[in-house]
Amino acid sequence: MSFDENVAMLSFAFYKVILICGPLLGLALAVGLIIGIFQAATSINEMTLSFVPKVLIVLLGLALLGNFFFIGLTDYFAFIFDQIAGVGQQ
Repeated sequence: MSFDENVAMLSFAFYKVILICGPLLGLALAVGLIIGIFQAATSINEMTLSFVPKVLIVLLGLALLGNFFFIGLTDYFAFIFDQIAGVGQQ
């Protein structure tokens, strides 16, 4: 494999990581921002008020988007294993 092929495979891996982690991190960021604004408006400084809803929303998002993530990862690993199998044939 050439250097350019290795870089392309690495950039594809980074793309998959962003595609899988992005929605969950976006959910956590949005919930954290909303709760932060609520805490600033009401002067409530309770740490569990910001932690528990974020965990619940991320778990709910993982449950709803888990199939999409699993299919994306299996497609990626099938591609990687096909590339590994083709290394000795060139």
